[in-house]
Amino acid sequence: MDKFRIFGGRPLEGRVAISGAKNAALPAMTAALLTDQRVILNNLPRVRDISTLRSLLEDLGVDSSVTHEAHGNRIEIEARQLLNPVAPYELVKQMRASVLVLGPLVARFGHARVSLPGGCAIGVRPINLHLKGLAKLGATINFEHGYINARANGLRGTDFYFDTISVTGTENLMMAATLAEGVTVLENAAREPEVQDLANLLNKMGADIEGAGTEKIRIRGVRRLHGVEHSIIPDRIEAGTFLTAAAITGGELVVDRCDPAHLTAVVAKLGEVGVQVRREGGPGSNGTQALTVKAGSKLQAGEVTTQEYPGFPTDMQAQYMALMTQAEGSSVITETIFENRFLHALELARMGADITVNGRRAVVLGRTPLSGAKIQASDLRASASLVLAGLAAEGETLIDRVYHIDRGYERIEEKLTQVGARISRISESD
Repeated sequence: MDKFRIFGGRPLEGRVAISGAKNAALPAMTAALLTDQRVILNNLPRVRDISTLRSLLEDLGVDSSVTHEAHGNRIEIEARQLLNPVAPYELVKQMRASVLVLGPLVARFGHARVSLPGGCAIGVRPINLHLKGLAKLGATINFEHGYINARANGLRGTDFYFDTISVTGTENLMMAATLAEGVTVLENAAREPEVQDLANLLNKMGADIEGAGTEKIRIRGVRRLHGVEHSIIPDRIEAGTFLTAAAITGGELVVDRCDPAHLTAVVAKLGEVGVQVRREGGPGSNGTQALTVKAGSKLQAGEVTTQEYPGFPTDMQAQYMALMTQAEGSSVITETIFENRFLHALELARMGADITVNGRRAVVLGRTPLSGAKIQASDLRASASLVLAGLAAEGETLIDRVYHIDRGYERIEEKLTQVGARISRISESD
């Protein structure tokens, strides 16, 4: 099992390129199930979740090939036929986003058997809204031996209201509705950039979708979709993580190939606590842009509450908590999305942080000097917060279970090394 060894205390300086968004690439890959023609996706991040989903698609009988490009991977996917409509537990347990095959399989092939995802370290993430929506579209749903069995003899458009906002639920139902007869309206839908990117891809494939990025999405079903080539948007959480890394180390970074429009809440919050972030020039040829981040002379405490997009993302909460250990004063962090997403607080405390957790509320008292320690990651974003703390700490930090971070960050230790961090990956055999 790999670990990270970090020797902290060095400001980050230089330029770092942001990879494609994992959370946009995954639904885009499953959207390829909606057509028998080739779907080409560019700017895929080289992360473990992409490999897991590719394995699942191949289990279903889908052909795929991957080419390494200068920025990210290029994947070609052809779902000409379905050999096996089953998403097994062995793969779904590794990545809950595997449930995104459910809508496309039912819409195009009329049946699917998908394992229930099971537990999650950061809290309950039920898929009941996915199933309620598919049932309203005309699918028959039942459960057997830990699996969801869904069947439909053609889906029909419907109106569906999400009781709570669900990103993957919105994506699953939007994909299913593209091949349904008639019009589907999704209300209280997720507005994340990844949802918008999926809608853009589907429209390129011949779908008729309006309103993605708003609370109300309208999908007029079509008879069939066709192949397409599409580039995945930049990863806004990776970009936010590097912005925060520069701030916590007292450095200055150019964060390249990002989309500032997707980072409004993060940039605003960093500005409130004393971090300078500015845009560099105009958009590049790929539509992305660069942000320069520079640590202020003194960080100030600041409150934050996680919210659905366009609010402050829950996936940046752990990194923000690490940053606030180095801010002057008392910072209050309220987590509204997941009920158990402060697991990293215990590990930060082992490094010297002063954090009190009460339910969904954490109070961070700073500034406290951090010292290197042996710690372990509990989930993907917790891993990132511990890396940031290690970069700011005095001495050696050893982070165990970094397979979590490999799920969503492309070669983070290599990118950090390029901008001055002293971080290395060590294996059990080393």
